[in-house]
Amino acid sequence: MANSTGKDISRVDGVAKVTGTACYSTDVPIANVLHGVLITAKIAKGRIQQIDTKTAEATPGVVAVMTHLNAPKAIGKSSGMGTDRSLTLLQDDRVLYSNQPIGVVVADTLENATQAAKLVKVTYASETPNVKLAENIAQAIPPSKKLPREQPADSSRGNVTEALDRAAVKIAETYTTPNEVHNPMEPHTTVAVWQDDRLTLYDATQGVFQARHRVAEALGLPIANVHVQSAFLGGGFGCKGSVWSHVVLTAMAARMIDRPVKLVLERRQMFAPVGFRPQTLQHIAIGATQNGDLTAIKHDTTNQISSFDEFIEGAAVPTRILYRCLNVATSHRLVRLDTGTPGQMRGPGEAPGLFALESAVDELAYKLNIDPLELRIRNHVDFDADRNLPWSSKSLLECYRQGAARFRWHDRNPEVGSMHNQGLLVGMGMATATRPAVWLKASAVVRLAPDGSAIVQSGTQDIGTGTYTIATQVAADALKIKTEKVRFQLGDTRFPEAPNSGGSMTAASVGSAVHLACLAAQRQVAQLAIADARSPLFGAKESDVDAADGRVFLKQSGRRESYAAIMKRHNLPFIEASAEATPNTEKFSTHSFGANFAEVHVDPRLGRVRVARWCGVFDIGHVLNLKTAQSQMIGGIVWGIGMALTEEMVTDSRLGRIVTANLADYHVPVNADIPEIDVSFVDGMDSHTNPIGVKGAGEISIAGAAGAIANAIYHATGKRIRDLPITPDKLLI
Repeated sequence: MANSTGKDISRVDGVAKVTGTACYSTDVPIANVLHGVLITAKIAKGRIQQIDTKTAEATPGVVAVMTHLNAPKAIGKSSGMGTDRSLTLLQDDRVLYSNQPIGVVVADTLENATQAAKLVKVTYASETPNVKLAENIAQAIPPSKKLPREQPADSSRGNVTEALDRAAVKIAETYTTPNEVHNPMEPHTTVAVWQDDRLTLYDATQGVFQARHRVAEALGLPIANVHVQSAFLGGGFGCKGSVWSHVVLTAMAARMIDRPVKLVLERRQMFAPVGFRPQTLQHIAIGATQNGDLTAIKHDTTNQISSFDEFIEGAAVPTRILYRCLNVATSHRLVRLDTGTPGQMRGPGEAPGLFALESAVDELAYKLNIDPLELRIRNHVDFDADRNLPWSSKSLLECYRQGAARFRWHDRNPEVGSMHNQGLLVGMGMATATRPAVWLKASAVVRLAPDGSAIVQSGTQDIGTGTYTIATQVAADALKIKTEKVRFQLGDTRFPEAPNSGGSMTAASVGSAVHLACLAAQRQVAQLAIADARSPLFGAKESDVDAADGRVFLKQSGRRESYAAIMKRHNLPFIEASAEATPNTEKFSTHSFGANFAEVHVDPRLGRVRVARWCGVFDIGHVLNLKTAQSQMIGGIVWGIGMALTEEMVTDSRLGRIVTANLADYHVPVNADIPEIDVSFVDGMDSHTNPIGVKGAGEISIAGAAGAIANAIYHATGKRIRDLPITPDKLLI
């Protein structure tokens, strides 16, 4: 790659965002639009005995109240597909979880709709909900399908039982992680507009094509009749990667009253109906020799699911590949509870799984009296033993080396509780990070204009991570023009198809398609010049031609001609090229890697923990944009700090109701909680992954982050907390 990629370029959409001209789904100007408000269940399990809407319907401005008594029948399937969840579309009187949608009020203003929703009176036949994971482990069931990326639910190599029995040193512990909620700044929003039997949705989604497919399926429409747009997203973190009930309900309400409807979830409605990170309970046993060679790892994990759907948190998957060990067994089990359905949340699988694994490895290091970093280095593995494949690239040892140097790890006193600062206990901990480097089939099209500018399109999404910017850079480099000459367009199902934006795969998937399409356009220009007797490049071999600054030229003589001149002479309004990038990585195992180092200060009187320093070094392949990549990594680390210390969706175990259903009670880190975060990269093109050599940023930085903090807290206090979040009460007991 050359020119703009790898550089510290500011976001091309930055001005639009800070000046308020960026048009999010709720901002789209729609004539004659009405406002919808969800009514959600106040019980966690049971039936609706009666729902009285008369007072609400008589409220000024109210157009309709849609409930299970008058809702249109959903024609298609209600079960999920792909990463979608099963939907509750007002088809019966059953209540399956707290905050389940049970109605939609539509009025002329948001205020009128909100007031009317409060006037709907619901009488329930309540049943006792079951919401406790630990107390229902005996009812755990195996998954009915494979894990993401076609991983089996269980894995085994060697003889783990025998190896654990023979291990000179072993640990066996249980680790738990709680429900966490995404809480993006922008709530879920859907605007539905019908024109005859054709539907346009302006949706806050991480996947416009998935939304189109799912809504068409639910409403019995041809896919061609559904058009979805999402130009900007105010954060998603996974919760907007699925199509939830409110999206289809908005379309149903708009069709029922034959008017456009806009529905924006209230903050409290972001808890349960649109996913969350599931609780996990993880048992880990590790055996080793006296000198620290791992001989056995057993990792069994269980996560909650709803009573009507399935989601697998692949927490044990990283255990299969992270360390050199001949005997490894992992399993995943599920417990059905009376809750909403969990879903993907930033770093799904790896974030909770590496908290447990990296805590366990740290415990083993102390038992062996070996430096925790040294133990990891001794057990570094040079190939993927689970799939028996070489890595496409791996610079984890360099991440360890650079991270330890930048963090000054070796200045650490290894004795627990030995470091102090002004009456506070000081601890240093670290953890390894890994995530699969995934990409999926994606398409793009480019139109190169005679003035040397280009419009590039792909039906992807910018979820706040900088897709507009990095796609512009990739296109500019492939076309050999300046970034100012490129306009990248996304978020529309009229554009070439691309996958969901999630799993840290958009840069690899869409970037590869953009790269190939733009190379094809640039090649067309060169071929026109070579075949044209009027061109100074006439008769040259294509291999002798290169391009720069919007011109093609001969490498030897330097004779050149601009794109504009070539296209003008051929009377071409534009040159168009498209491409589809398709993964083919069967010969290699592709993963990102990294190392997180944390320093904490603990008040021994109050149990208060503050993260004082952070250093993370990561191997993510070719870094397309240093500024946006570092921003993503810092964001992921902040999430890791929240995961370790503050975040938990608390559910009343008697009623199944969510207690922390707002941002006053659900605690996320604020600026005062976050130290300066030092992020750097071991940069290098991974030529085996995809055409642009990237491996995915953002989620890799949360992987292991909570483990690094838990390990630092142990070093400071001597207290090993295996239950997240690590709140003051757990340190004071």
